[in-house]
Amino acid sequence: MTTESGSDQALRRKVVIGADDVYPAAREAARYLASKGFEVELVGSLVTERVEPWPDVAFEVARRVAECEAGFGIVVCYTGTGVSIAANKIKGVRAALCFDAETARGARLWNDANVLALSGRLTTPHVAREIIDAWLSVEKIDESERENIEKLKRLDERR
Repeated sequence: MTTESGSDQALRRKVVIGADDVYPAAREAARYLASKGFEVELVGSLVTERVEPWPDVAFEVARRVAECEAGFGIVVCYTGTGVSIAANKIKGVRAALCFDAETARGARLWNDANVLALSGRLTTPHVAREIIDAWLSVEKIDESERENIEKLKRLDERR
């Protein structure tokens, strides 16, 4: 049986959250995760309080996750689509656009997603908390999907 090192545990408790505008769902995600004991770092509009380019926000969050500066990331734009696409351009990132808790759980369980993308337009603070709880409920991937996840990682190496 392997045990997680202290540095691995600390990394898992660190999250970077970015948004291209100040959406209630993004603010709630930061507040909620901080209340659960996570170390939360903010990017984009959550820092500047003004509209920021969504590709820049997604890139910064994804870069930090890919470089193991955070255990996972959350990105938010109007639809969630743009930040999801941009984040997935970064090698090692598996961003999933989630509109509900079950999709978020599945993204972690079956796809080993490490960046959660949310729609600032559609995601209420209440739903954001449900999605985050489902995301956090998955501690390890479904072993029956390991081969598929490894295929994704090999495709990533071809970039």
